[in-house]
Amino acid sequence: MKLHLTSPESNHIQANIKVTGSKSESNRILLLQALYSNIKIENVSNSDDAQVMAKGLGIENGEVDIHHAGTAMRFLTAYFATQEGKNVILTGSQRMTERPIKVLVDALRELGAEISYVKNEGYPPIKITGKKINKNKVSLPANISSQYISALLLTAPSLENGIELELVGKITSVPYIKMTLALLTQLGIKNSFEGNSIKVHSKKTVENQTLVVESDWSSASYFYSIAALSEVGSKFTLSAYKQNSLQGDSVLAEIYKEFGVDTVFINNKIELHKVKKPQIEVLEWDLANAPDIAQTISVTCLGLGIGCYLTGLHTLKIKETDRLEALYIELSKLGASILVTDKDLTLQPTSVINADISIDTYNDHRMAMAFAPLAFKTSIIINDAGVVSKSYPDFWTDMEQVQIGVKPLN
Repeated sequence: MKLHLTSPESNHIQANIKVTGSKSESNRILLLQALYSNIKIENVSNSDDAQVMAKGLGIENGEVDIHHAGTAMRFLTAYFATQEGKNVILTGSQRMTERPIKVLVDALRELGAEISYVKNEGYPPIKITGKKINKNKVSLPANISSQYISALLLTAPSLENGIELELVGKITSVPYIKMTLALLTQLGIKNSFEGNSIKVHSKKTVENQTLVVESDWSSASYFYSIAALSEVGSKFTLSAYKQNSLQGDSVLAEIYKEFGVDTVFINNKIELHKVKKPQIEVLEWDLANAPDIAQTISVTCLGLGIGCYLTGLHTLKIKETDRLEALYIELSKLGASILVTDKDLTLQPTSVINADISIDTYNDHRMAMAFAPLAFKTSIIINDAGVVSKSYPDFWTDMEQVQIGVKPLN
């Protein structure tokens, strides 16, 4: 599906949007529900990733295909390896077979898990024979994706002796680790996070309770971008969000103040108010704890004629695509002067944006959604626009609610 996006008749917008539940929280709670069947979930994400995760958790034996869902690959690897009696081959899309899994497999093997590679060493597909795990001490590099770490922490309560995890080096994506531990605490599972050491205790049963998934802050980023690119006086109401969110991407509220967008929390909703034009020429920000919003911020800066220097982006190389290289290619098409390394991005201020450029999305939902708000500044074409279903199936409908023209092309 190819879409042609055009500017609203007026850039002074008022809109109310209900955003689907957080994919990150949903996947964590779905795994915990598989371990403790008496847990109930509300506002679970309607994303492809969450549906793939839920389906995978229901399989006892045979092949489990998680398509493009990287979180599901990491979480299900740990889940199947630690559940006695399960025998599966865990596989995915062509891109998934190029995304490394070795660091997690090595850690699980160190604990006693039985996992082998079906094709290429260090990469999916993998064959897993679930075993009873008695060992509880293991280490991981601290600078890897937090999903590897969370995969171990989420399955830890089901192990005979829990887990003592040592992180070696400087830790990245701390908010996502804390999100995982906070959910365990909510279920009454004892845990601690001191220095580089994390401990999770074993727990056979938990009390009956309902966990409510907060809406996705990554998805909110696109409305922050629209608010920044709209006229002063525009207002967007998004639900359902918490002021003390567990999600690292909630740093958006702080970052977008630099672009003249204020965030007001009211009754599990946020109101985004465009209160002034940005006063900065270059935004500098370390996104080590929130790398998924780098694409959105880069496009916002281009639309505002602002430069940016974004660091802490080393995990973007192994996402659905190499997001740094993809940003370099697509922003350059639009006329941007951009430089990327393996861990940062530099964008020069410019007042020129090329029109009617076709943006390739590389099987990456965030590429499609991050570039859409640029329609407030110029007409733009999004290739393979249906990829948004990975995390936000209602995205294009919601774009029409903020008055962006959305026209399918043959």
